[in-house]
Amino acid sequence: MLFLNVIVVFCLFLACIVPYTSIASLAFISLTVPALVIFNMLFFLYWLLGKNGYFLLSLSVLVYGYFTLGSFIAFNGKNEGNTPDTISLLSYNSLGFHSKNHLEWDKITSPEVIKFVEGENPDIIYFQEFQPIYVKGDMLKNYPFTAKKFEVKEGESSKNLAIFSKYEIVEHGELKFPNTFNGGVYADIVFKKDTIRFYNLHLESLSIRPNYFKRERSDKLFVRLRDSFDKQERQSVLVRKHINNSPYKVVVGGDFNNTQFSKVYFNIKGNLKDTFLEAGRGYGETIKFWKFPFRIDMILTDPSIEVLSHKNYKINISDHEPIMATFKIPHQ
Repeated sequence: MLFLNVIVVFCLFLACIVPYTSIASLAFISLTVPALVIFNMLFFLYWLLGKNGYFLLSLSVLVYGYFTLGSFIAFNGKNEGNTPDTISLLSYNSLGFHSKNHLEWDKITSPEVIKFVEGENPDIIYFQEFQPIYVKGDMLKNYPFTAKKFEVKEGESSKNLAIFSKYEIVEHGELKFPNTFNGGVYADIVFKKDTIRFYNLHLESLSIRPNYFKRERSDKLFVRLRDSFDKQERQSVLVRKHINNSPYKVVVGGDFNNTQFSKVYFNIKGNLKDTFLEAGRGYGETIKFWKFPFRIDMILTDPSIEVLSHKNYKINISDHEPIMATFKIPHQ
């Protein structure tokens, strides 16, 4: 038991180092932080009930992990509604408006997705994996201002992005990531008398499914995943540089394809506030991989912006679930 305890303590300690190192091979362990925390809590209780001083092993790394990585559970549960002084943002990876069930891939889900979005009535919408050909007629007619990233490379559609806004977009542009279909789009949106820069990101996908573990050699899978983590980190550095050069306060969101314990998240977040940690509740799951829940879709705001609410949905259309945050922007 002591040997097993030392292993999980060491693994959680390594996970605490991940956000401060550029070693892509260590990035895997950051995905297991919730499980490592649970195992260390169990060992802590095991030794404590046995009145054995070994409980200090797990206790020490749990305390260190909390101050290094923060909590992955939110207890705030604020739920303040929209007022004339607030603005709301909904972010959703819509999987190209296809069903997440591979047997129903030909099923087009845009009517369901748009009905849901319009029912929630956010002021701004982020779509990742957006396919404009499926948005027809009067869909999203209440969002007259748009900024999009749409490319076709070597005959294949890229990972498209779109921002829809009820408020005027005075400038917009793209963040181009080298050697990938992924990227970002930003829009400078006028709200009241202020201009805010909104970033919609889709970082490098890991492109794995549970059945890949049976079909692909483990060494090749490891190398491919390591390369994806390395790409994500380089992309996050580009995003952070762009944020630093923004003339306006920023709101950053989208599909990070990594958790809050990653170097990627720490690079982009900087001093920004995570709306889930500020006003969310529970675990904040946005995707399941092999039945394990992960939070990889984020909304981050400038420190001066007051986060009023954060909501995680479970609508079971795409492989991701949408998130929405409401905040109050201080007027200057």
